[in-house]
Amino acid sequence: MVIEFHDNPKAEANWLRKQRDQSVAYIEKQGIKHRGVSEEPEWFVAPYVSLWTVESAQKPGVIGWWVISGDLPTDYLSGKDAADARAALGAFAARWEEVSTYMLRGENHPTIRIGRSRNLKELGDLLLRRANILQEWVKDDSLW
Repeated sequence: MVIEFHDNPKAEANWLRKQRDQSVAYIEKQGIKHRGVSEEPEWFVAPYVSLWTVESAQKPGVIGWWVISGDLPTDYLSGKDAADARAALGAFAARWEEVSTYMLRGENHPTIRIGRSRNLKELGDLLLRRANILQEWVKDDSLW
């Protein structure tokens, strides 16, 4: 589903192109083997969030990964963790909520690092806010 909040389709298309490029670069930097990032987002709210599918390297035609980018951390999760865009958004929100609890205590999460150690609490607050927004969107049936 595509939700348009932008009055300028050209600006929206440019933003989406940048988000796709950022998602491709991120997945490559993480060393994820794949058969390509979708040409169009699976779901987006411009200019805040875009959600992309990444085709599995082992199983052509299957979602191997989900990538999220926008005015939030670029992140990825396994296609096994979410069957559709709504579930993927919820999985990112749950992950970020967990990570933010560590950060708000001034601690690093055991497996996920976001930002630098010197500003964990500040970034933890921002991450928790983004997680809460994603959860609200997941709950809102009108967006799906």
